[in-house]
Amino acid sequence: MNIASFHDLKDRSVYITGGGSGIGADLTEGFLAQGAKVTFVQRSDATAFCDEMEQKHANRPTFIRCDLTDVAALRESIARTEAEQGPITVLVNNAANDMRHPLSPFEPEDWDRMQDINLRPHFFTTQAVAPGMKAAGGGSIINFSSVSYMMGNGGYSAYVAAKAGITGLTRGLARELGPDKIRVNAIMPGWVLTERQMDKWATPEALAAHLERQCLKEHLAASDIVGGVLFLASDTSRMMTAQALVIDGGVVVTG
Repeated sequence: MNIASFHDLKDRSVYITGGGSGIGADLTEGFLAQGAKVTFVQRSDATAFCDEMEQKHANRPTFIRCDLTDVAALRESIARTEAEQGPITVLVNNAANDMRHPLSPFEPEDWDRMQDINLRPHFFTTQAVAPGMKAAGGGSIINFSSVSYMMGNGGYSAYVAAKAGITGLTRGLARELGPDKIRVNAIMPGWVLTERQMDKWATPEALAAHLERQCLKEHLAASDIVGGVLFLASDTSRMMTAQALVIDGGVVVTG
């Protein structure tokens, strides 16, 4: 993994949701390469990934199996992380489910399930880590949004609505937590070609059409997102908060 070094991330206590697969796995590795102490949560077993990371970086992440829709379990995992590796000073809310669905049939419980995965955890992880960050003198929270709502994508409106909500939540929390030197920013990835995307939706036609929309004519990989997250986690970006950092190859524009 070819990434810049952020020396202040060494020994930082980092907590990542969904950190054992997809973009999250690259994020975990990126922080491990900086010498950070990393705990991540997800539903599926990630023991083999942890073994691989320990062998590669001599720095083993801690994996806690957790269903993000279970707020009590989420809080417990954060309390365990703080007990084992100190106050969390970097929180990365990465986990998501971009399931496609029609407008109808789609029931209230389906809608609630999508928000419980894609939006609600961002609030409750922040709530849980904020006291420790304040006591530690500050911290950085990085919420994964998406350019999908900025593009006006259809076919998965529950996900798109959640991602738009994350940007609003980020800005509101940045205002609330700023006095405690806690920064809150959003990352806005474009279409990152993870294994899941390639298996489910990346047809040759869809890939060609999307690449046509990008300024940079190269598809995004999960590793392309890591540098931006490390930058927002580091004190290098110490005066950045309430911002949405787009990494999409030049599809949408801000400002």
